[in-house]
Amino acid sequence: MREDTLPHIFLGKVKKYGNRVALREKEFGVWQEISWNEYCRHVRHFCLGMMELGLSRGDHISIFGENEPEWLYADLAAQSAGAVAVGVYPTNPPAEAKYVIGHSESIFVVCDDQEQVDKVLEVKNELPLLKKIIVMDMKGLRNYTDPMIISFEAVEEIGHKVDENDPEMYYRTVDQLKPEDVAIMVYTSGTTGPPKGAMLSHDNVVQFLNNAAQVIPQYDTDEIVSYLPLCHVAERIMSVFLPLNSGATVNFAESVDTVTLDMKEIFPTFYLAVPRIWEKMMASVIVKMKDATWLKRKVYQACMPIGEKMAEVRLAHQPISLSLRIKYGLAYLLLLRHLKKELGLLRARFALSGAAPIAPEVLKYFHSLGIKVVEGWGMTEETGIGTCNLPGDIKLGTVGKPIPGVEIKIAEDGEILLKCNHIFVGYWKDPEATAKTIRDGWLYTGDVGVIDEEGRLKITDRKKEIIITSGGKNIAPSEIENRLKCSPYINEAIVLGDGRKYLTALIQIEYDNVAKWAQERSIPYTTFKSLAQNPEVYEMIKQEVNQANKDFAQVETVKKFRLLDKELDHDDDELTATLKLRRKTVNKKFSHIIEEMYSTKS
Repeated sequence: MREDTLPHIFLGKVKKYGNRVALREKEFGVWQEISWNEYCRHVRHFCLGMMELGLSRGDHISIFGENEPEWLYADLAAQSAGAVAVGVYPTNPPAEAKYVIGHSESIFVVCDDQEQVDKVLEVKNELPLLKKIIVMDMKGLRNYTDPMIISFEAVEEIGHKVDENDPEMYYRTVDQLKPEDVAIMVYTSGTTGPPKGAMLSHDNVVQFLNNAAQVIPQYDTDEIVSYLPLCHVAERIMSVFLPLNSGATVNFAESVDTVTLDMKEIFPTFYLAVPRIWEKMMASVIVKMKDATWLKRKVYQACMPIGEKMAEVRLAHQPISLSLRIKYGLAYLLLLRHLKKELGLLRARFALSGAAPIAPEVLKYFHSLGIKVVEGWGMTEETGIGTCNLPGDIKLGTVGKPIPGVEIKIAEDGEILLKCNHIFVGYWKDPEATAKTIRDGWLYTGDVGVIDEEGRLKITDRKKEIIITSGGKNIAPSEIENRLKCSPYINEAIVLGDGRKYLTALIQIEYDNVAKWAQERSIPYTTFKSLAQNPEVYEMIKQEVNQANKDFAQVETVKKFRLLDKELDHDDDELTATLKLRRKTVNKKFSHIIEEMYSTKS
């Protein structure tokens, strides 16, 4: 059987695994299992149903919803028909959803529930190419009369009838696919401008899988939790690409709010999180230990240094002494195993941090717990992972060595250039941007970095975000920001100083942890704003900033900072859907605070 397109790989796994569990979904507190055969039936019927409703080769459909099996059915069904699947972030407001659906020229939009349907209906008149709004969950939509609306189940039923009349139609359709056909379109986060639609072909994905599998093995016994947005290439790799290649089982949490609890039931063996989640996990353990009983605090204080020592020895590839093995064994039984279990990572065979830079201190903390989190780097335009540390070959502060098939070099201005056989097809309807990004076969990544003597890549920052002080010093703000966010009391940090004499920062407090800190000290507050404006909170954060400053040269230290009196929000255009900072928006919105920090009176 062919394995040069995703649907062909999928059908190969269906044939191999049949009634074995492919997916699990939690409904009303109970895990429902979906076999590979059932998975295929849903994909087949939804594909044929959409084709009967007018979907043709080369058409685009948008998928607008949270992570659930129907998202995967729609994704693979569109690809099977020779169409292109486009993800829309479920948190997108109507205007941003309209941009992706309209710009991609999608003729169908698959929504998960009433909330997303309402957003589409609000902008429907500005989407002249849209033909159908297909809804996974029709709850609350009984009185909606728009003829565009049709249930996911109804589309599957249409496809079922087609399948009964012509059982080979789906397979004939899949066999018409070519490796060079565009399979999916992933819109970039748009931190510096409107999102661009990156087109990835079947061949891009297949070549990436062939290369990545050589160093990042995934097995059919692996358990994965699907919870990050599926329209992001990182989660597409985790929930679609890798499991189709390996036969691993994908588990869908009941909701975003229950992920932590669901992980304790699943105990994933293969796990990906973005830096913000790793930072929150670390902060939750630290804060809980501060509130624990006297005995638990003493056990934590006694065991963590042993875990840290073991992490240092392992990372340095040094021999482990018998005494350290014995001490670590006791620490593991008394504390570390319980913390791993509490985080839902007791069985984690492979834990990865990606999608943004992470502070080495955060990674070292998890290594001290016995969770060997590795950092990787890549981008949508090269189909995912370009470099990666590996469990037995980790160097903190780097994103590892290139995976097989990937070549990296550093341009004269420090920009990282990448060449491989899975560089994207280009940006949809933007040949100019494509030509700027791919030159002479090299992908210009927009990231700045260096390659060390061992061939490992260290990311400095985004090229556009490097700060050049008035004294001519080049400073990477992300390193300082990530160090500040190691504090359990700091949620977000924005370091400033381009063209200025010194660095300053805007800091958003971690509300839950700071609120608990304030309650323990009987500090009154009513809202986020009143808490952030409290002088005692400012002094506490000042201590955290001073502590972080100790890790940097004098010119790189934060001289002044201000606490934001509101939480940065995607709806206010301050963050992207993936919670990346929109620096231009933040700088403009809080310009009066920034200027006050640089005035001679402040």
